[in-house]
Amino acid sequence: MTSPIVQETKDGAVLSIHVQPNASKTECAGLHGEALKIRVMAPPVDGAANQAVVDLLAEQLAVPRASVSVQSGTGGRFKRVLVRGLSSDQVRARLRLPSSK
Repeated sequence: MTSPIVQETKDGAVLSIHVQPNASKTECAGLHGEALKIRVMAPPVDGAANQAVVDLLAEQLAVPRASVSVQSGTGGRFKRVLVRGLSSDQVRARLRLPSSK
């Protein structure tokens, strides 16, 4: 069974993310239900929070920013983010997420 947080696709791994904008610092903050919680200092205005999520994930996963893109949820807190070039197992390992059950 695959983890609902990270799913394997033909294009790469898709992460389920819950974003908290206007936080005191930008960080991965553990799990929020069946999503990875990410706090970002950026406000949810003009795509700033989405860009902060992309920047953080690219850094944490050691991939180019161009390999990380928001696939859905650009206007809300819940997002699905595609990471090209990594498998779901690699994403889970680099983010220290629990393995698939």
